[in-house]
Amino acid sequence: MNDNSQFDASPAVSGPSTDPATVFAALADIVYRGSSAEQVYTAICNAAPLLIPHCDHASLMLMQHGKAVTVAASDDIARVVDDIERATGEGPCLDAITSEAAQLETDFQTPTQWPAMARGVLNRTPVRGAMGFRLKVNEHKVGALNLFTDTPGVFDSDTAGEAIILTAFTAVTVAAMMNGQEASTLRGGLESNREIGKAVGLIMALHDVSDDEAFALLRKSSQDLNVKIADLASSVVERHSKASKN
Repeated sequence: MNDNSQFDASPAVSGPSTDPATVFAALADIVYRGSSAEQVYTAICNAAPLLIPHCDHASLMLMQHGKAVTVAASDDIARVVDDIERATGEGPCLDAITSEAAQLETDFQTPTQWPAMARGVLNRTPVRGAMGFRLKVNEHKVGALNLFTDTPGVFDSDTAGEAIILTAFTAVTVAAMMNGQEASTLRGGLESNREIGKAVGLIMALHDVSDDEAFALLRKSSQDLNVKIADLASSVVERHSKASKN
């Protein structure tokens, strides 16, 4: 069972509802209600299991002084997996930071491109699959959103496609934190559809499709989750604008 106790950084997030639109709206509220970066990042990690099918744990890595640091996690299991990646120097989350494509491991029990990490994960955690998604801010690779499952074989390209929406939101959020929550800076990036463009780029790399096909897939995932990524981004900026005036 997922430990989402830290997800109550905002009262709007806590409770039994897992409606995606409600969860995303609550996350946007957390970003701009004056919460600390740690609270914001933890809320995103705790939201991941509510939004992404089969996701049991999540973490957020950001680059600090040339090293990938876990700045938040849904639980200790996610932190242990991150520790194993750093100790072995390999894994989907570390590779995601440098790669345009989402990094996917469906089953650590089968032959993997990250054998040292797989051994550590199998020995120390219940995790059996993982996905990593690169985060970029102002064209700089700043980190990765990492998702983990305890069930082998359930993470696939369709699951990754749904996770890209949360990745785009996370990129918006990290940009806000790094820019001191300056609405004008964030608004400029969103008006140019930069985050939507990044999401489309991730889908293109994930599915090996054209930009038109990628946008169609993003739109379908948004509809499946009852969330429009452009509306979500706009709501984030609007909430911050109102918070700045208070």
